[in-house]
Amino acid sequence: MRAIQKSKKGGIVNDVVQGTGGLVIGVIIVLVITSTLLGANLLTAGGVANATASEMQLNFTVGIDNISAKIPTILLIAAVVLLFGVLVLLVAKSRDMGIGGGQSL
Repeated sequence: MRAIQKSKKGGIVNDVVQGTGGLVIGVIIVLVITSTLLGANLLTAGGVANATASEMQLNFTVGIDNISAKIPTILLIAAVVLLFGVLVLLVAKSRDMGIGGGQSL
């Protein structure tokens, strides 16, 4: 059990980065598939599948535009949370080391 905990350094950060990366890769794959199907005329013109693929591509594009407009805000919030986390860790570590406790040498 102890070996598992030692290998799990930076778990939250790694999970967030991997989850975001997986989401971005998934969206790119869906966009490539729909644009390939539409560009290769594999779907019949005017068919239900063609309309569905077109709407999927449009929805993903609009969704990406909405998220990209919010990325600066998301990054700012993430930076503030990260700074507070580092500050808490530094204060906890300084207390463990006995620094800044007002104790005499």
